[in-house]
Amino acid sequence: MRRVVLKLSGEALASAASDETIDASTVDFLAREIAAAMERGGLELAVVVGGGNIWRGATGAMAGMNRANSDLMGMLGTVINALALQDAIENHGRPTRVMSAINMDQVAEPYIRRRAVRHLEKGRVVIFAAGMGNPYFTTDTPAAQRAAEVEAEIVLKGTHGGVDGVYNVDPRTNPDAVKFDEISFDEVIARDLRVMDMTAITFCKDNHLPLRVFDLMAEGNLGRALDGRPVGTLVK
Repeated sequence: MRRVVLKLSGEALASAASDETIDASTVDFLAREIAAAMERGGLELAVVVGGGNIWRGATGAMAGMNRANSDLMGMLGTVINALALQDAIENHGRPTRVMSAINMDQVAEPYIRRRAVRHLEKGRVVIFAAGMGNPYFTTDTPAAQRAAEVEAEIVLKGTHGGVDGVYNVDPRTNPDAVKFDEISFDEVIARDLRVMDMTAITFCKDNHLPLRVFDLMAEGNLGRALDGRPVGTLVK
């Protein structure tokens, strides 16, 4: 694969064994996986990181907050996560750029599509932060949109918490859950399988953008996914 967008949730940055919002050892593990993946010649990798370990807009809205304000707080949380990931990746010797959909010039570059593509072409890991800059969307949707904008070949959805692909039911609560090695977007939509936000699933389907869902927390899995090996579930 040449150009790839990796989507990881904010919760992936916080270890279940730690009370820290951002667990340093977990972030370092993810950075090592990304740095090792970049050793493949010609790979162009962008990352979209969520902010759920810091703040979830939907949670604030359910508590009575204005949804737009609550989502804005979540977008700022993604910037914090992006900076933490940037620092860790650079500690492993890989150049990075953080690009934010919300202008904050002292912290990150503004998102400009052509500039993002140029960074990728130069071998820099590009971390997209602040979602799309608009409320009412999860960070799954900007992952799909950024992938289409930079003409990525695939979206890699890295999971955590032991879920290693797409199942017919939640494997964390149902021991009889069956994992799919491959499934169509139409079937994901018909079965209402929440592998990503449904807006993102529909966007990927409409733009012929394949999606691979896999366990990012298993050592070496990112490299296996990039090599096209059958890890997780391929949705196309």
